[in-house]
Amino acid sequence: MIHPHTELRFINEQMGFGVFATQFIPKGTIIWALDELDQILEADYLDTVDKYKGELIKKYAYRNQDGKFVLCWDLGKYVNHSFHANCMGTAYELEIAIRDIYPGEQLTDDYGTLNIDEPFECISEEGTERKLVYPDDLLTYYEKWDQQVLSALQHVHDVEQQLLHLVRPEFIEKINTAATEQFLGDSIKTIYYNRNI
Repeated sequence: MIHPHTELRFINEQMGFGVFATQFIPKGTIIWALDELDQILEADYLDTVDKYKGELIKKYAYRNQDGKFVLCWDLGKYVNHSFHANCMGTAYELEIAIRDIYPGEQLTDDYGTLNIDEPFECISEEGTERKLVYPDDLLTYYEKWDQQVLSALQHVHDVEQQLLHLVRPEFIEKINTAATEQFLGDSIKTIYYNRNI
């Protein structure tokens, strides 16, 4: 489930739609959490649907560490990529704001965390040498992303959390440890889908 202080807006023909903040969302806010309405599809499910449905699943779903496709039921599937993302995935089936997000600002992810199947060509952005997202970006950038997540989790108890009730109990203790002891027990690298196994 995506944070309630968001809305879908059309950006342009190239990007399509995006998710935008309708109110101030401070760093440390859980932006999205997996819930019971999200669909978790086995990889071979794509073999049972027509080409059009398969392409939509590939476009709007991400892959978890088991290679299953996770298709968000709400606006979460419209969050766009940025190399300067303001939201970041975690090992705890949630995404967190890694900096303050202001009203009217677009929520963005780094698609390098999503176990994409093929390199993804991105709109050029200043301040980065990266031009493509690769399937193995999690193995390349996890240390940087872990630091961003840990920095955000240190604020998790200081801000209103409208989605905390969706977080699995076994993850709450780990989040609390990160917040109070500045220790991230599970790297984002643990959500990497290894296609070679």
